[in-house]
Amino acid sequence: MEAPLEEDVATAGASAGTEEQDLKASEEAIAFMSSIVFSLPSELQKCLFADSLVTVSEGGRDLGKFSVRVEFGRRVQQLCLLLHAQSHGAIDDSPCGTTVTAYLTPDLEVLEEDFHEYVKLDGHSLDKRCHMVQRDGQMVIDKITTMGEEVTKESVSYPMSALRGLVTEGSNLLLMRLMALKKKVPEHMTFVSLDQRLRLIHTTFSELGLKQLEVGGEILEVFGVERIVNSEEDSPTSWHCYFLDDGHLASRVQVGSPVIMRLLELPSKTEKAFEKIPLAWEEDMQMRSEFLDRKDELKAGHASYLRQHPEIRALVSDFLQFLLLRKPDDVHQFAREYFLPFASRPPPEADPKAE
Repeated sequence: MEAPLEEDVATAGASAGTEEQDLKASEEAIAFMSSIVFSLPSELQKCLFADSLVTVSEGGRDLGKFSVRVEFGRRVQQLCLLLHAQSHGAIDDSPCGTTVTAYLTPDLEVLEEDFHEYVKLDGHSLDKRCHMVQRDGQMVIDKITTMGEEVTKESVSYPMSALRGLVTEGSNLLLMRLMALKKKVPEHMTFVSLDQRLRLIHTTFSELGLKQLEVGGEILEVFGVERIVNSEEDSPTSWHCYFLDDGHLASRVQVGSPVIMRLLELPSKTEKAFEKIPLAWEEDMQMRSEFLDRKDELKAGHASYLRQHPEIRALVSDFLQFLLLRKPDDVHQFAREYFLPFASRPPPEADPKAE
C-alpha cells in the first residue's frame, strides 16, 4: 500500500507547487536576504558562535535544553554556513526532541537541511524526518513520518524560482540572529516557508523592541523579534525571541505555551570554562615514536569522520556547556539523564542518497 501513497503525495506536491506560484516572499524580505552577502565577512563573522538555553515550565521545573551553533563549513567543496540546532528533554516524563542541521549560502539560501523530531509516549512513538536538498534547479523534499507501526512517506519538489525568500527551521534561527545584531527588523519582512504537509505558506518577522530581562543574576536590555508562521488550516503560530547586544539568544518561547527556553548564565562567563588546559606528556620515547608515526594518519582519519558527522562536535559541546552550567554533584547520573532521550531514538536508516 505504500507505493500508491507515495505516488499520490508526490503528484499532489508537484501540482501544489504550480498552484502556489502566487504565494511569494515580499520584495523587502528578498532584498534583506540578498543584502547579507555584501556584509561579509563582518556581519556573518559575528554570528559564528553557540547558544545554550535551558527549557523550563511555568513552575520553574527543568524540562530539557536547547542549543544552536553556527560555523563556516563546506558542502561538496562549496564554502557555506553550517547550522546545527538541537532541543531535547521530557514533557510529562515523555522524551521528546528536535534536531536541525542546515547548510546555507551566505545569503541564507538552503543548500541542504535535515530535520528530525520525535516524541516517545507509552505504547507508541511519533518520529518525523524531513530532508531537503537542491538538485538540478529544484528543491527536492522527502519526509518520513512514523507513528507507532504506521509509516507515511511524502516526496515533493519545487523549482528554486518559486522558493525565493524561503525560510526553514534552520535558516530562521540565523536570520533572527542577524536581525538582532542590527537591532532592527525592517518592515514587511514576509518570507515563504513549508508547513507540515510540505505546502508553501507565509512566515513574517517583526520587531518587538527592547525590554529588561534577568540573565545570570543581572538585569539586561534585550532586543525582541517575533516570528509568525501562518497556516491554511490552523491558527498562526507565534514565537518571541529576545537577544543580547552581541546576538546571543536570551529567551525563546512559543506564544501560548507554558514552556520557555531561557539563558541561565552570560555567554562570556560560560566560555571561560572552555579555556584550553595544556597536557603534560610522560617522557616515553617508544610511545612518542609510535604516536608521531601515526599522527598524520590519525589526524586525517579523524578530520574526515568529523566532516562527515558535524553533529558530533555540536553534541559534545552542548553536553559540556549544560554540565558546566548546572554543575551537578553526581556527574554520572547527570550524564545518564542527559543522554537518556537519545537512547529512545530508533537507529538511523541507511540513506539511499548517500554516496
